[in-house]
Amino acid sequence: MIRSINTLLVPIPTIRAHKLACTVMNEQVLVLVHIQTEDGYEGWGEATTIGGLSYAEESPHSIKTNIDTYFTPLLLKEQPASAAKAMQLLNDHINGNRFAKCAIETALLDIEGKRLNLPVSELVGGRVRDRIEVAWTLASGNTATDISEAKRMIAQKRHRIFKLKIGSNPILDDVAHVLAIKQALPDCRITVDVNQAWTELEAMQGISLLQTGGVDLIEQPISMRNKSALKRLTEHFDVPIMADEIVQDPQNAFHLAADHCADVFAVKINQAGGLKAACLIGQMAHLAGVELYGGTMLEGPIGTAASAHVFSTYPSLRFDTELFGPLLLTEDILVQPLDYQNFGLNVPTGPGLGIEVDSDKVYRYAKQAVAK
Repeated sequence: MIRSINTLLVPIPTIRAHKLACTVMNEQVLVLVHIQTEDGYEGWGEATTIGGLSYAEESPHSIKTNIDTYFTPLLLKEQPASAAKAMQLLNDHINGNRFAKCAIETALLDIEGKRLNLPVSELVGGRVRDRIEVAWTLASGNTATDISEAKRMIAQKRHRIFKLKIGSNPILDDVAHVLAIKQALPDCRITVDVNQAWTELEAMQGISLLQTGGVDLIEQPISMRNKSALKRLTEHFDVPIMADEIVQDPQNAFHLAADHCADVFAVKINQAGGLKAACLIGQMAHLAGVELYGGTMLEGPIGTAASAHVFSTYPSLRFDTELFGPLLLTEDILVQPLDYQNFGLNVPTGPGLGIEVDSDKVYRYAKQAVAK
């Protein structure tokens, strides 16, 4: 039986400003869920989002409020016997709130894995890879700084795939920035993430120039509300177009895959509404001939570990992953950090998520944040 559910807001500064089309981040507020059972097990989940409400309809504070007010009383009253039954209960009684649901499911799967002495990856489909390559996002906004940062990452064998965040500047300025970096890093895969900032006409101009310049992947160039335009862009260009914000729950993803609205899906466990939902999206995309990319909401190590377990089960992961979130933070909340080496991340192999959270540090940071 579930004994307690605690939801914590843990703000951690980033190592540098992280510039997106919709906001500039100088810290990340981790939303952590800590579930303890009557028989002595504990599980951790994460529902971290980006930039408050500037990116999505759930924010750290709304996630915590909704879990505390609606999720926790329901789960403590009904005492579902498994993560699957808990998710069915939540979906029957609570609309939306995909990020919050993901955190609860993650924590319960962490407990189930520990109880069964199995990694979470074996509970959600079975892993087919033990290591995943990890891209790094260059988001300082300065061309020279980004090139220097990328070369340092390559020399350290940290990353050799890079994503560039654009969309907040005039198109020609953004394109010049991207192509200068591509020319400086000719052997590296370069992805451009527009974060929905362009109109369809702007996207036609921008993608044409980026394709000519050798950019390898274009992520969500237009609004998530414009599905038809995304499909037109996918059909028009040779450079792969990746859907991100538009890829949400499995039903939504099914229609996108069936209509082949994009060449690639960026899958995020929080955006999908949970680990099993993210696995289902991956399977549907694979069956429909849509390639896969392991996305991130810039989660800390808990959400990143959970994501790694999911992506390790995908039949194909042609465009690799972006699970660099913990490396963007100035502090780690694990007793032993995640194992990043040789341009990738080794998927944890221990029971549950395979990580040990530093509970004292997490609760101390959460308490300090409340005191402010």
